[in-house]
Amino acid sequence: FAALLADGRVVTWGDADYGGDSNTVQEQLTDVQQIRCTASAFAVICADGHVVAWGDPESGGDCTSVQDQLVEVSKLCASGGAFAAILKGGSVVTWGNPEAGGESSEVQHLLNVREVVASGGAFAAI
Repeated sequence: FAALLADGRVVTWGDADYGGDSNTVQEQLTDVQQIRCTASAFAVICADGHVVAWGDPESGGDCTSVQDQLVEVSKLCASGGAFAAILKGGSVVTWGNPEAGGESSEVQHLLNVREVVASGGAFAAI
């Protein structure tokens, strides 16, 4: 479980394998604006538009492979095993389990995306 507090901090508890332990990223969890979760990972957008993720790496708990692209993020969406971030320019970046939407190279040309929604294993954008 994770709670976003009124002052922008995040508190987590529960099974560490499912994101219940955020100690490794706790110092980065300040000024959090939005939080989303997959089945076993969490991701947040901080006030400056960067993303912090933790939990099971195979379910999106590790965004280091796309971290350099995760700037000026305006919205996050989560499927059962991946995250999608909408950037302020309207492009989309995904990470996590490829079978849950975490691999989106075929749609990287999308621009002006306003919304991303998810099922358990896929994303759709408008």
